[in-house]
Amino acid sequence: MAKKRTRVIGLTAAGAATTVLAVYCVQSAQGAGGLDTAPRAVVRVDQVGYTPGEAKQAYLMTSASASQASFRVRDTSGKEVLSGRVEASTGGWNNTYKAVHTLNLSRLTEPGDYRVEVSGPVTATSPQFHIAPADELFGKIIQDNVRFFQAQRDGGDVVPTELRRKPSHLADRQATVYDTPVYDADETVLQAPLKPVEGPVDVSGGWNDAGDFLKFTHTASYSTASLLLAQRTTPVGGKELAAEARHGLDWLDKMWDDESRTLYVQVGLGKGDTDDGSGKIRSDHDVWRLPEADDALNVKPGDPNYLIKHRPVLRAAPPGKPISPNLAGRVAATFALAAQLDAADNPDRAHAELEKAAHIYELANTDPGDQLVTAFPHGFYPEASWQDDMEFGASELALAGRALDDNRSAGWIKQAGHWATQYLASDNLGTLGLGDVSALAHADLAKLLNSDAPSTEVTRSRLIADLKRQLDDGSSRAAGDPFRAGALYTDFDSVPHTFGLAATAQLYHRVTGDSRYDAFATQQRNWTLGANAWGSSFVIGAGTTFPHCPEHQAANLAGDLNGEGDILLGGVVNGPNAADKLKDLNSFPTMRKCPTDQGNPFEAFDGRGSGYMDHVGAWQTVESADDFTATALLSFTLSASTPKDAETNAG
Repeated sequence: MAKKRTRVIGLTAAGAATTVLAVYCVQSAQGAGGLDTAPRAVVRVDQVGYTPGEAKQAYLMTSASASQASFRVRDTSGKEVLSGRVEASTGGWNNTYKAVHTLNLSRLTEPGDYRVEVSGPVTATSPQFHIAPADELFGKIIQDNVRFFQAQRDGGDVVPTELRRKPSHLADRQATVYDTPVYDADETVLQAPLKPVEGPVDVSGGWNDAGDFLKFTHTASYSTASLLLAQRTTPVGGKELAAEARHGLDWLDKMWDDESRTLYVQVGLGKGDTDDGSGKIRSDHDVWRLPEADDALNVKPGDPNYLIKHRPVLRAAPPGKPISPNLAGRVAATFALAAQLDAADNPDRAHAELEKAAHIYELANTDPGDQLVTAFPHGFYPEASWQDDMEFGASELALAGRALDDNRSAGWIKQAGHWATQYLASDNLGTLGLGDVSALAHADLAKLLNSDAPSTEVTRSRLIADLKRQLDDGSSRAAGDPFRAGALYTDFDSVPHTFGLAATAQLYHRVTGDSRYDAFATQQRNWTLGANAWGSSFVIGAGTTFPHCPEHQAANLAGDLNGEGDILLGGVVNGPNAADKLKDLNSFPTMRKCPTDQGNPFEAFDGRGSGYMDHVGAWQTVESADDFTATALLSFTLSASTPKDAETNAG
């Protein structure tokens, strides 16, 4: 509900509570005898599991060094299948858990279900995990990620089996377009009434952006592009993945008026009020309700809730005027990706998609000044880089052009090389996520720079070197972290950035044939799925311990708070954040209490300035978002397929 995505440059780097509490009590009290005198110990594993041939690590957290401890792995019948000694401590975590030891499980290759048991100075038992081939291991979680997007659908074409969804925001079919809103310096209060400039326009459909009901071109294009890339990568997602990617694209098609050359960037208002303090304008973030409740409002112009039902549409720029290059690049890339996928079976549609992509790309303002257009207010999704978006757009245009025998491909390759060079010379080098798509752009441009490619400002080796730079940044951070996490978990978006690093490592392998970062990619996935200090998976429904109380209105009001029935399956949450940020939780009179006792069993595992809370008001740690889930889905699809077509020369 309260969006604030601070991008880090360089490494950008319930009733259900009873379940969580039960897990916590078993883990934290082992050996304590109720008097808290014996050493405490817990084992953290990837609760989804591992593939047979990959490096496998689990972690033992203890209140005292356990270097003399040993471990055994048992299957479901209790048979011991592996044993070993714990490795040296990788560092302390907090005042209680002063040592974290690695358990090497790599010799475990037989498919099945297992647990780890530690004995010696300390005793502990892990949750169950699975060993299976990649397509089996990740197939279900990919399908669950797709189900999250189905639950996020807005408009008339909802999926009623997901969170009992009903058609919503049907007034978006005849929406009014308003001029750019003007906010105060803190971006909290409108400085002037919104001014209507055109309409009506049909912007219905698409996906709700996160736990609220706003819709943004910035995030929707990133998410749709990620789904299309996943579809291009592997058939594991099947027809449902393809249908969901098309659902996202169809909405973006409404947000782009090709005839007037207008890009609409937002539906709904997240910040209201007025500068006279009268509070005459209420926004999406001022209420907690099911989305269909907005359609039932009986309002007229001037009512405080008018813009909740009749949601404003905002533009990137006036018709035909240059648009922010970050938007131009990523939206163009999305239509071009669709053209690539349609080229063989639906060439007419592919050509139309390519033309839309080209028109959007051509309208980019390549001298944008200090502030890019992402959302209103800008602070919802701050972004500094844009050359990576332009590289992404040009690269996908070139690939679509090749697939459709379009003679503009050579020119797009040269433009992609130019923008890659500009990105590499900028001060905004990041890693894969909503704010930086350079890894996606580099990987596809590297494919284009073969022996038949025109000369460009950038070489294939420089693109690969920058992919390596991103991975080395993550690897360096991971080397100093007890759980080998490569992202910064004291700021926003730690989980999606971790999935971004995993995806980048997989892309690097595909482009180069070099497997040096494969183990790092596995470590990052492990961290997001339970091999972390809190022992929680950050993907809803994945593993044995996962978020049950996400900051998500539909899940809270229509879902099962016990986490066993109708839940926001497949949704990816922000994950750990700076502990001091958790002092300010959201609360609404209509919000269902979750967890019921309002406790935080995970607090015992907070450490190194970071905290995690599974609480419906904790938007800082458990709000699910489209871009989070899209990055994870892309990473899982890359994991589920073998990089058979990896280019073996680094260039």
